[in-house]
Amino acid sequence: MPFLLLITIVANTLIVVVLSKRHMRTPTNAVLMAMALSDMFTLLFPAPWLFYMYTFGNHYKPLTPVGACYAWAFMNEVIPALFHTASIWLTLALAVQRYIYVCHAPVARTWCTMPRVLKCVAWIAVLATLHQFPRFIDRVYEPLTISWRGQDAVTVCRERFAYWVEHWLSLDVYFTVYFGFRVIFVHMVPCICLVVLNVLLFRALRDAQLKRDKLLKENRKSECKRLRDSNCTTLMLIVVVTVFLCTEIPLAVVTVLHVISSSIKEFLDYHLANVLVLFTNFFIIVSYPINFAIYCGMSRQFRETFKELFIRGAVQVTRRNGGGSSRYSLVNGPRTCTNETVL
Repeated sequence: MPFLLLITIVANTLIVVVLSKRHMRTPTNAVLMAMALSDMFTLLFPAPWLFYMYTFGNHYKPLTPVGACYAWAFMNEVIPALFHTASIWLTLALAVQRYIYVCHAPVARTWCTMPRVLKCVAWIAVLATLHQFPRFIDRVYEPLTISWRGQDAVTVCRERFAYWVEHWLSLDVYFTVYFGFRVIFVHMVPCICLVVLNVLLFRALRDAQLKRDKLLKENRKSECKRLRDSNCTTLMLIVVVTVFLCTEIPLAVVTVLHVISSSIKEFLDYHLANVLVLFTNFFIIVSYPINFAIYCGMSRQFRETFKELFIRGAVQVTRRNGGGSSRYSLVNGPRTCTNETVL
């Protein structure tokens, strides 16, 4: 896990650096950069505590003082869930945006402008925070003195639920509402929508390829090149969404089973469920740096910008051979609202 953490931080930092360059600032890239930041923070916040607890072998020791217990709960559970929720909704926003570009191009001039996209990203951040806000105030830690390993006066944290949870709502109502909302609006609805949008985008991509073949026969090279770049972008985003779905759907299934087992009739083997959650979380973390590989492998503009920033020799060789920077390349076409060539 420390190795994966390092790779994820490096890969997502590189994505943010590349996409923040001026010639890379497009509405789609803004969403991709927000996704990279969300994924990175999902791992970055719990990392110090995970190192302390498990890498350094302190998980068996009492955690104290009370402030440390709050920090452990927030940084290891609440804040990662917040950023992961934001990442899920950003992925859905990305798919919706690309669907509008491809299937409803005239509408994109109005709906897919940079200001609107930035507002959408901001609203997603606000809603994800509001969704997790009750978890910041639903528990209370108090100092408690116990005997531990021959020591008579060891201070530990005693956790109890907040007064408003136990008396105003009850534990059953609170957790049923919280996990019910999470299952529906964080897992099920986004995953279903992403599957549908992926199918629609794949059909549109197939139709666009037929159109490109027709343009090639008519020798309309400039239109053919613009359509090719648009198709490459669509295919890349389909791959990104597919990788996301492969890791999120198993977690969604486990969460749904947990809610049903907890609220209706207990049938879930929680030993097995915990093992499944460990594996799903592992593969979610593995998927984070994969996006960097997808961008490098499927986007020439991202690849060339990366070379400009970090591999100066490659750029110099390219320019000596008569090539130019991707930012000036006519092949990529104009970055307008209806013909955005993202990355």
